[in-house]
Formats: sequence, C-alpha cells, structure tokens
Amino acid sequence: MKNNPTPVAIVIPLYNEERVIKGVLQELHQKYPKYVLIVVDDSSMDNSAKEACLKDVYLLHHSVNLGQGAALQTGIEYARELGCSYVVTFDSDGQHDPADIALFVQTLQNDETDIVLGSRFLGKTENMPLRKKYLLQASRVFTWMTTGIWLTDSHNGLRAINIGKFPQFEITQNRMAHASEIISIIKTLKMRYTEKPCNIRYTEYSIEKGQSMFNSINIIIDYFVGNMMK
Repeated sequence: MKNNPTPVAIVIPLYNEERVIKGVLQELHQKYPKYVLIVVDDSSMDNSAKEACLKDVYLLHHSVNLGQGAALQTGIEYARELGCSYVVTFDSDGQHDPADIALFVQTLQNDETDIVLGSRFLGKTENMPLRKKYLLQASRVFTWMTTGIWLTDSHNGLRAINIGKFPQFEITQNRMAHASEIISIIKTLKMRYTEKPCNIRYTEYSIEKGQSMFNSINIIIDYFVGNMMK
C-alpha cells in the first residue's frame, strides 16, 4: 500500500453541508481513527470545504459541480491510489449512524460478500416523512424492473464495497442516478451482495434538503439517458 496501513476508506461526497459536515467527520474519526477519511467537495457554494478541512481528512475538490455520483467516483479512485481495498460510502448530511459501518466492513473482510448495501427498512428510522417512504418503495420497484434485483432499500447512501477485488467497479452516472447504476454494476460484474440494517436519523435540516418527487423523476430520466449514451 502507498503510505496507508489500513485497507478501509470512508468516502463522503460533500455539497453545501456547512452546518453539519464538521460534526459528521469528527464522529467518524473518533469511532474509526485508523480508517482513511476522503471528502470530495463537489464545488459547494457555502463554507462546507472550510468546515471539512480537518486534520487526518483527505479533502478533494471539484472545480465545477458534477453531482454526487461523480464525487463518489472521485473518492473511490483516490482510495485506490492510496492502496485501499475497501470503500465505505457515507452521506455528509448527518443522517447515517457511524456505528453501522463496523458490521459492513467486517462482512467484507470475512469474504461473505463483495458489496454490502445499507437498508433503513431492516434497521431503524427516526422521523421518516411519509412521502419519503412512498418514494423509496417506488424506487425498489424501479430497481427491480431495470435490474431484476429485489432489495428492501435500493437508494441508501451507506454501502461498503470491495474495490480491491473489483478494479473495474466504476460509477459513470454523475448525479443521483448513480444509486440505480450501482445496482446495475452489481449485476454486470456478478458481485455477491447483501443488505445489512442501518439506522437513519431524519432531522428537520435533512428533511428540508431531501429529494422531491420532481427530482426523483429527473433521476429516472438521468439513469435512462446515461445508459443510452454508453
């Protein structure tokens, strides 16, 4: 490995989260001091990058806003350069519980699977809006129709991936359609997958920033357009 004693990196895509990102990173570092923290600032328009500029954090920056999928891919590529074998993707808005990461990584290290997908419906959720629940259930059907893979939660940002075993794992959907693309990648690369419970903490702040029905329709369009252009 290249100057890195641990094979695990946590990749956090960042966009306009100045109010919470520092706390998210501090909590992650406190719980996993030996893991590499890679933050990819997707050209935030606030002070997110400044708040994320902490000791022991690799802070990367997109000069233009490309989208969450592109930020994740940038982080994955950098993790590979550091010699990491495993990547955990983790949202920057404070909804995820860092405690869930340990089981995800252990499952990969035990070679039980190639990718672990988080499921809020197997775990616990706090204050989930009803409209959010309906959107997530609709996304399960969409994922099944496009990939043939039936999941309990197909759009969860918490995942653990064995990138060492699958160097060809690459996200090409720049924006939010990457979540559906990842399920397609699982099928294409014949990756073993499993779902594990995770806890989601919906706050007034995170609900305010959540996806609308209109944005969800745009995600579906982006997914199909992206596939047609491959």
